[in-house]
Amino acid sequence: MTKSYLKTVYTIGDADARRRYYDEWAASYDAEVSENGYVTPARCAQALIKAGLPSDAQVLDVGCGTGLAGQALAAAGFAHVDGTDVSQGMLDQARRRGVYRNLWLGDPDHPPRIPPVYDAIAAVGVIGTGAAPASLLGQCIDALRPGGLMVFSFNDHALDDPQYPAALQAVQDDGRARLLDKQHGLHLPAMGMNAWVYTLRRP
Repeated sequence: MTKSYLKTVYTIGDADARRRYYDEWAASYDAEVSENGYVTPARCAQALIKAGLPSDAQVLDVGCGTGLAGQALAAAGFAHVDGTDVSQGMLDQARRRGVYRNLWLGDPDHPPRIPPVYDAIAAVGVIGTGAAPASLLGQCIDALRPGGLMVFSFNDHALDDPQYPAALQAVQDDGRARLLDKQHGLHLPAMGMNAWVYTLRRP
């Protein structure tokens, strides 16, 4: 019987434990999330189109995992997509898709290394319980070019934890970002889980 990682991912402890968990999950990740109807990558790619991001924009997929978001971005017409993740196992899967120009391994104990060249950053199903900390939101905003876009999702678990909505409010209150759009919809429908997709612009 195949192990269900989705059932326990939201209970993982520290950053190193999460990295090991995602390394182990990498080979079966696509099959499991597909079985549960994972639609958030396509929703986030469409949000960037709605915001007017041109197809030749420089886009970074933070927490790219196996590359499902990169694949959705490429399918939406974005031609210059890079990716980073803290799991080598996930990156190995992402590389096989052939949709990324560059991929690099991040350090789970430190903020992501993001060159200040990106017109948009996507964090699809990444910032939340069992994944990246709330602080990643502000770090991504700060790494964008002026006028750049940030698209990300908060699933039901993230919204139940006050630190995640607070991080979103904080980057608006301090003037680092302006909320352009938010849309509620499906995330993992077979699990009965929804998510908000948000689009922010850096001034």
